[in-house]
Amino acid sequence: MAETERPTHPASADDAWARTARHASGTTFFFDFDGVLSPITKKPGDSQPVAAVPAVLERLATKVGRVAIVSARPVDFLRDRFPTLTHVDFFGLYGLEMLHEGEVVTKPAALDYVEPMKALDAAARAAFHEPVEVEYKRLSVALHFRNCPERAAEVEQWAHERAEREGLKIQGGRMVVELKPPVNQDKGMVITETVRDSATAWYFGDDMSDIRAFDALRAREAADPGFFGMAIAVANNETGAEVSDAADLTLVSPEAVAKFINDGLNRF
Repeated sequence: MAETERPTHPASADDAWARTARHASGTTFFFDFDGVLSPITKKPGDSQPVAAVPAVLERLATKVGRVAIVSARPVDFLRDRFPTLTHVDFFGLYGLEMLHEGEVVTKPAALDYVEPMKALDAAARAAFHEPVEVEYKRLSVALHFRNCPERAAEVEQWAHERAEREGLKIQGGRMVVELKPPVNQDKGMVITETVRDSATAWYFGDDMSDIRAFDALRAREAADPGFFGMAIAVANNETGAEVSDAADLTLVSPEAVAKFINDGLNRF
């Protein structure tokens, strides 16, 4: 394969790793957190990366140009889960926050919603009690119905009514509905901005919001024949086949993600 030739999709893992090794300094790896680096948990606050992940990410960061976690979680949550990582970037709340030089930087357009989100969190807690889980994220409020799927319609209706009344955006996910500021920001936009100087990029995701990141890789490929993107899905029975159908390759679990990265690095 010539250096300027882009593998066709779906590329094999072998081809993708071979290209990554050749272009390591110009490669970026992006990972979602929940469902990709951590198993999904019944309570959102219980989520932790699988044991092998921190060391694998740190090793990866020494081999390629950039490693980043792009999550619906706040940056402070991610920083708490990865206290030992020193070479991994954090993008929280779909990119509304990022960790820059040790400080959390927030998109200015979202700052006006800090107080409204506090009020929304209080309203949600008044409306719902366990088994519905209300997760306050400073710039968004997520309503989890994993422990009571029979209440999905009720929770989603409440969220949509509040969003319409208060001019907020709705983000659906795996057994969750989230209310966010009406700011034009998603995971795909993070990828688009971050890969401008990359020759190769990988994105690992498991949820509907991750498809936009996959699409951003495809768009970059269409604009730049010298760029190659690899979209990796992590299988689950909640988003059906849609995420896997949008990806080049599907892995079975967060543990499999850690092993896949570790095995791939052995080819360098």
